Amino acid sequence: MLANLMFEEPAVSISTRHRASGAHLLAEVVATAGLILLIFALTRSGRGDRAPAAVGAYIGAAYWFTSSTSFANPAISVGRMFSDTFAGIAPTSVPAFVGMQAIGGMIGYGLARLFYPPPPTAPGPAARVLSPRNQPTTASRDVASDATTSDGRTSSSTAPGLVRGISS
Repeated sequence: MLANLMFEEPAVSISTRHRASGAHLLAEVVATAGLILLIFALTRSGRGDRAPAAVGAYIGAAYWFTSSTSFANPAISVGRMFSDTFAGIAPTSVPAFVGMQAIGGMIGYGLARLFYPPPPTAPGPAARVLSPRNQPTTASRDVASDATTSDGRTSSSTAPGLVRGISS
């Protein structure tokens, strides 16, 4: 509303600009997927503190490289219904845009998982205790055993008088 008033437009005007064409909908998938991928890439690479500037730069650039002018967010789609300007969107186009943004979000998340997989998690205490690699084999049960301590290190013990080989 404030933007409308700054340009001497009525505070609220419902947009009449229809944007539900195939090209616009594809552009929303691309814009949203790219935005989600950008955010995850920065977070997973330890540069999450750069996200605010990067998101602003991305949306500014996507405004020019997508035919839809990169709404990339359902809240933006709804908000731009209230401006009957070149940046507006007709209420009848919003559901299709939101649907394409959901698809773009899923694609972006999938790409983020592919390119930036989540870091492996440390096994819990039960996994360390029950792990088959920590169990002595039948042949070596009488000779040596390995145990995992509470801090994750491996301690070894051997039967009296026996020395462990290099492969142990």
